[in-house]
Amino acid sequence: MCYNKHGETMKLIYNNKQIYMYNATTFKSRLIGFMFKKNIDKAILFKKCRSIHTFFMKSNIDVIMCNNNNEIIYYYKNLTPNKVILPKKNVSYVIELPINYFDIKLNTKIIISSYDPK
Repeated sequence: MCYNKHGETMKLIYNNKQIYMYNATTFKSRLIGFMFKKNIDKAILFKKCRSIHTFFMKSNIDVIMCNNNNEIIYYYKNLTPNKVILPKKNVSYVIELPINYFDIKLNTKIIISSYDPK
């Protein structure tokens, strides 16, 4: 399970594969994200976000940027620390996740579902 003290726990599903994800809802959780973390094993959702940075990250990440229809319109694979992705047009939210977790194709859809621990 993905422990989340900053927002709800969810699942990100793509091509029948899933990963636990939490919604970064507080200022602190949005600012920190994966900073200073090694061995990333979950995803983070940043709603109402169109850009990110990877300053102070200890690991590379993959970044998915989606529109309001959950379509992947930008994908950054194996993004290294100390990079900036400037704001992108038509992006509604951003997801950071472990590298190579999904085999992402642009213009395909993702599914975000709530997590039921039962």
